[in-house]
Amino acid sequence: MVLIYTTCRDEEEAKKISSLLVEKHLAACVDMWPVSSCYRWEGAIRCENEYELLVKTSESKLQDIEDMIAANHSYSVPFIGAVDVRRINRPYKEWMVQMVE
Repeated sequence: MVLIYTTCRDEEEAKKISSLLVEKHLAACVDMWPVSSCYRWEGAIRCENEYELLVKTSESKLQDIEDMIAANHSYSVPFIGAVDVRRINRPYKEWMVQMVE
């Protein structure tokens, strides 16, 4: 299992990307919540509200998810990071496999 982390411009974009990932069987579940971010862009420091996504999936879907996010994201350079999960509970793993296969 991997967790994929990214941020979106707003709730609408977060819901759109989340729905696409689940609909296409790329993700078993996508958690989303509001967050404030501060970063440097085009020479200026910006602090803005965004939405975080935490995508739960299998490692075999990683490239397809990265491609889907990049194709549907409003940012020209979105962060898309993956974290390997060493262990998850068996019932959730079995459910997740059914959802992404």
